Amino acid sequence: MNEKAALGSKKIIAIIPARAGSKRLPGKNMLDLGGKPLVQWSMDAALESGVFQEVYVSSDEPAILDLARRLGTVAVKRPAALATDQASLVEVVKHVLEQVQEKAALPDAFMLLQPTSPLRTADDIRQAARLWRDTRAPAVISVCEAHHSPLWCGILDEDGGMDEFIAAVNNRRSQELPQYHCLNGAIYLLDSRVFLARNSFLPDGARAYLMPRERSVDVDTSIDHLFANFLIKHHTPNNLP
Repeated sequence: MNEKAALGSKKIIAIIPARAGSKRLPGKNMLDLGGKPLVQWSMDAALESGVFQEVYVSSDEPAILDLARRLGTVAVKRPAALATDQASLVEVVKHVLEQVQEKAALPDAFMLLQPTSPLRTADDIRQAARLWRDTRAPAVISVCEAHHSPLWCGILDEDGGMDEFIAAVNNRRSQELPQYHCLNGAIYLLDSRVFLARNSFLPDGARAYLMPRERSVDVDTSIDHLFANFLIKHHTPNNLP
């Protein structure tokens, strides 16, 4: 199926934010993962999906910008003010949209693809785009099932006593607990005008796109990086359940 044709007149772009710095995992966006840089997993999935009019990569790192150009995406040089720990992702996305509007009309929607979710697949991208098309929701956001229910959590006393904790969970049976879900950071698909009006990736009326935990790895620490490498070594992302 031609994914752009399936979306009709709707135009979607991808935005991949990949700054140079990272306190917890230095240089993480260019770390090798399964034989290629971490950020390239998101670029490859975006291009393979066939969903986007263009794929934009925002970075202050020359090596990332060069990789983006070589792969056929649009490299957007990020201003220094937007490459700090204090800079918000909302402002980064707004900067990319401003760059887009210098040459073309504002796209109907954009999909934020964070490099720290390398196991998100091209098919995940296609399925999320179809959900957005079919529901006409202002946003489609990826989630996964929570590994542990928050209802099994409690409060400890200052001295480590568990009376309040035990009282909170003592009468709960796991089979009776509702299923909780977590944001996994892999996909944020938003109507561009809704995003600009609300300055938020989580607008009212959003719909969830459910992904398995195995494809919901968030590479933010060295342990996350090792785990993602393990999954890639023993499975291909398309075959992860």
